[in-house]
Order: sequence, then C-alpha cells, then structure tokens
Amino acid sequence: MKKKVLLVGFGNSIHVARWVKQIASQDDWELHLFPVNFDAQIHEELKRLPIRVHALWPGRVMLGFLRHWPFQRGGKWAKRVSSTDSPRFLGWMLARLIRRLRPDLLHTLEFQHSAYLALTAREYLRGRWPPWAVSNWGSDIYLYGRLPDHQPRIRQILEGCNFYLCECHRDLGLARQMGLRGEPMEVLPVGGGFDLERASELQEPGRTSQRRRVLVKGYQSWAGRSLVALRALALCADQLQGYQVGVYLASPEVELAVQVLAQSSGIAIATLPYVSYEETLRRFGSARLYLGLSISDAISQSLLEAMVMGAFPIQSNTSCAEEWVQDGSTALLVPPEDPEVVAESVRNALKDDRLVDQGAQANFAVAKERLEQARIRSGVVAMYRHMLGEQE
Repeated sequence: MKKKVLLVGFGNSIHVARWVKQIASQDDWELHLFPVNFDAQIHEELKRLPIRVHALWPGRVMLGFLRHWPFQRGGKWAKRVSSTDSPRFLGWMLARLIRRLRPDLLHTLEFQHSAYLALTAREYLRGRWPPWAVSNWGSDIYLYGRLPDHQPRIRQILEGCNFYLCECHRDLGLARQMGLRGEPMEVLPVGGGFDLERASELQEPGRTSQRRRVLVKGYQSWAGRSLVALRALALCADQLQGYQVGVYLASPEVELAVQVLAQSSGIAIATLPYVSYEETLRRFGSARLYLGLSISDAISQSLLEAMVMGAFPIQSNTSCAEEWVQDGSTALLVPPEDPEVVAESVRNALKDDRLVDQGAQANFAVAKERLEQARIRSGVVAMYRHMLGEQE
C-alpha cells in the first residue's frame, strides 16, 4: 500500500511546486496538498505533477462540506469558527482531511501560515495526530521568533513536531534555542537544485566582467528593501553609464520609483516583465551583478540563481548568504537599509573586473558541489524515506 504524504502550503507558490517536484516521481508515495490560500489559483507547475490538491473553492467544493461544519451544530464549536475564510474554519477543514486521509506523514511547508494552521487543526483532532514534519522557510523564526506575539506558537511547533527541516544552519541553531524537540533533517535549499548543464547553456558567452547589465530584485515589503537599492543606484549613477539596469518582481511603488529614477538620473533602468523560470535564469546569465536587499531571509533563491549563472551577488547581510559565499571575494554582503554602503559595493563590483570574474568562477564551483539537481533531489527523497520509516 502506498504511503500517504499530506503537504500543507501555498497552492500558488513556485517554491511549493519545486519542492513537490523533487518527490513526485516516487511511485510508492501518494501525495496530497492542502492549500492554505484556498482562494488563490493553483500554480501551473503543481497542476502538472501527480499530486492531489484539496482546494476548497467557495460555491463549489466547499459547499459540499458545509453540512458537516461544526458551526451548524451550535455550542462551543460554533464560537470557535466564525467564517469560511477564518483560520479556525481552515484549521477545522484541515483536521477533517487528516481524519479522512490518515496520512503517514504531515508536512507543513512554512510556519506562519501552514504550521500555525496545523496547530489549529490539532486542537480538533484531540490527540489523533500523524507524524509531523515542519519546514522553516525564509524569515519564519529568524524574524518572527523575535516578535512576542509569535513566540508562543513557534515554540509550540518546535516542541510538537517530529522532524524539522530548514535551509541554513543559522535557523537550526535558532530552532534549538527556541525548544526544538523534533529530529533535524539535512540542511537543504527550499528551491531544490539546478540543472547546471542547462544553466551553462543559458549564460551569455564570455567573462562576467564583459556583461553590461545589472539585475535588481524589486521586492518592497515588510522585508524587501528594493527602494534602498534604487537609492544606492542613484548615488553611483555615474558608474552605471553604459549599463542596462533591470528590476524584476517589482512591487507597484518600486515601478513608480524606477520611472522617476530613470528620468532624474539618466540611468538606463526599467522594470522587467514576468517571464518563465528559464528566461529568468537567462537574465541572471547576462548580468554583471545582482543586487538583492531585505531585512530578513534564509537562503535567498535569487542569490543561488546569481551564483549558478555567473552574476556577482550583492546581498543583504540579514540572510544566510555567508553559508554560501565569502564576503569580499565571491560576493559583497551589505546592510539592507544603508544606501551609502550599498552604493560603495555597487561601485566596487562595477570597477573591479577581477573581483567579478574570480567570484563567478568560485561561485560556480560551489554550485557544482552543493546545488546539482540530482544531489539535492536525492537528499530530499532520503529525508522522506526516513520520516516515513522506510529503510534507506
């Protein structure tokens, strides 16, 4: 009989899709996904994988469940579930799915939405709980673990899980400090590995120092600091003459700031449209440097993409970048909210051909050792076999 694995995560996330893809070829496992954002479209990559998505669409699938909704019964259950988009309702729906599927492993992909939801579901199951693996992505405990409103739930998760997955050693240490009782798994990047042969084909021929493009991550949010990056570029506008600057994944305020910067500075800068993942890699493969700033992250997927594609990384020092690069030689790590320091790093990367060329060679050597697609996939499959109690 096939082992059942129930994953809980964002149905529209490329990171979820890439993670699932690594285990989707195992014929002895039956994969299920409970989307925490049931009102969003399922990612196209997920639709092509052999996984059953238990989407709860209002007016369609959800209506079939409403007759079982505890709100209909009144009493104390009614007070705990208020609407079909509340965490309480979704937690009850997840509990109901767990009760019906009886998965051999529950795996929550991320803390603040997925694992928190699992905590709610566990209340309804009254102790009938499957082995639980939790993945710590991005800022799940590095940032949120410092916030008093989140600390109790994070501790509950770390004390209650059976297995703990993360993508940098920093977060393993933090988890232990916060009460981790579950077994830690191998530290591997969330986004999976890379087809390095194909990546080489997508790169622009020649040395990195010959490239005349700069790539900037356009996130401006609770964590992203793209506006600081744009301010830094304005401070070194003279060095950017002759370069094309592309801002990808730009939020609306960043799009506006890019237009203003283009008019006021003379920099050839523009926002870039959404493209396929392969075309995204091609962009990195034509860039001299990549600039990405945020106040909190784990392994930035963009950092790894830059390393693989030969773009010299300038990355905020609030990520786990130091576990992958050498500051000052294979990358420049900068404070995410200091445009003066960032601008100086951009100037150095634009002026020093030897720095970016040697950095590109060293980073690709690291990628061959640690990011090869088959190696990462093998590690992930071995994790699941262990968590499912199968002989490795």
